[in-house]
Amino acid sequence: MIKLRALSKLQVSPFYDWLNDEDSIRYSLSAFKKINTQTEVDLWFETLLQDEKNFNLGIFLKENNQLVGYAGICNISEQNQSGEYFIFIGDKSVWGKGIGSQVSKQLIEIAFQDKKLNRLMLTVSELNIGGVKAYQKAGFKTEGRLRQSCFRDGKFHDKLIMSVLKEEYLQTIKA
Repeated sequence: MIKLRALSKLQVSPFYDWLNDEDSIRYSLSAFKKINTQTEVDLWFETLLQDEKNFNLGIFLKENNQLVGYAGICNISEQNQSGEYFIFIGDKSVWGKGIGSQVSKQLIEIAFQDKKLNRLMLTVSELNIGGVKAYQKAGFKTEGRLRQSCFRDGKFHDKLIMSVLKEEYLQTIKA
């Protein structure tokens, strides 16, 4: 259903609409709330592609090569063999179709096989029930809670800290 591949500057145009859609960015980076103009999106995108501690891939539909979001691993620490997983599916027409679970599984494989990480973590807004379920399905386990760390829709709520370890990943592929 999907394929992951490198993003190029030529593919930035869908982000102009996505980052200005409150539903699309509700549970995403707080920085997305401040990126509104085409110039701001272009600058964010250029910075994204140049950061060596981040690994970014576009999420494309196989059937028509349409970009529907991006995902990757940021804050990669070679010393600690760890990184932080992120995913953003901006195209609402593909929400609820299992793309998040597919992307998560593929990026977990990349983290442990290609990037040689030992731990992959993420934070997710507690109210993002679909995201939490997709992460659990991909093998992430809840390991903590950041109390009232997120302000959305006029109130504070918690973020969950989730992770998956290489040994857990290896057990799932042996099964």
